[in-house]
Amino acid sequence: MIDRFFYRIILFFLLGFGGGLNNILAASSHLVVPETGVYTGAYIEFGDTEDNVTTEAISNFESLVAKRLAIVAFSSYWGEGSFPSGQLNTVTARGIVPLVFWSPWDRPYEEVHPEGGRFPRNHIDLNVILSGKFDAYIDRWADAAKSYGRPMLVAWGLEMNGQWFPWSGFFHGAGKSIPGQQGYLGPETYKRAYRYVVDRVRARGATEISWVFQTNGYSVPEAPWNRVAEYYPGADYVDWLGMSAYGKQFSYENWVSPAEAMDHPYQEITSIDPTKPVILAEWGVGEFPKSGSKAKYIHDALKLITSRYSRIKAAVFWHEHWQNEDNSFSDLRITSSHGALEEYRRGIADALWLDRPIFD
Repeated sequence: MIDRFFYRIILFFLLGFGGGLNNILAASSHLVVPETGVYTGAYIEFGDTEDNVTTEAISNFESLVAKRLAIVAFSSYWGEGSFPSGQLNTVTARGIVPLVFWSPWDRPYEEVHPEGGRFPRNHIDLNVILSGKFDAYIDRWADAAKSYGRPMLVAWGLEMNGQWFPWSGFFHGAGKSIPGQQGYLGPETYKRAYRYVVDRVRARGATEISWVFQTNGYSVPEAPWNRVAEYYPGADYVDWLGMSAYGKQFSYENWVSPAEAMDHPYQEITSIDPTKPVILAEWGVGEFPKSGSKAKYIHDALKLITSRYSRIKAAVFWHEHWQNEDNSFSDLRITSSHGALEEYRRGIADALWLDRPIFD
């Protein structure tokens, strides 16, 4: 049997030098789910709009942790009306797979405080998407994705089971019943919109995308209508199950262990589909030494991910700090303390943490 790498090299010479080896490797390929191990990943403080992706930031992070990244995450907001070609090229130039948080969000890009379930000022109504108003934008985005032609992960409308993003089920009918149908209005509207977007992108030939269904670890509010299973668009529309699972992020929160942060979300999301791989699309913890040890949290979390959660095949650490409205700080960076950095470096040095993506 000819080794896969040498087979592709042979194809390169057979097809000629015009397109280049990168184009051959990119053709109709996807990120492979590894049989063993977990892909390393990070979001690296890419600015207020989470899309200021730079080679320097990626390189500096990799130097800090003494290991390459297999996945880098950033955001792409509908309010910009554009395809993130620059960010994608920056990521893939380093042999890394992008995870794009493709969010139907308009300016200002601020999380919202619910007021009786009314739409926030930065909302894009999912029913308006379903009416076709954004078809031209979706088609342009899809056409650009097809031209880009390289593997990427896309999480559309993430954390829909919370109440801080304007596309959440909370703002689209929440638990209202649908006359003559099963299910709840909020989740059903989200499912329809997710399928609508994916169908439209696929119809334009953007086949290199692996779609991620990313939920928040715990539903807010915790109610039967808001369970993650209610939002699942189906196996035909999802390639990876995704979840966000954080430790303490804010001064007013209680300290929790990694198991407390991840056990329930993992069990809940894996119960909705028996075979899909899981990406821990966001994880991290703040530096609150009076509450608990961030270094220990990171140590324990890295061990749990590779030993307890067998279907987690990629994990994206959230490396960011910010100031809150009460002037407190949330520092989730791996550099928030010497101990945090050392435990992260020591943990991902394990061979189970994969620093190079595998493609089909």
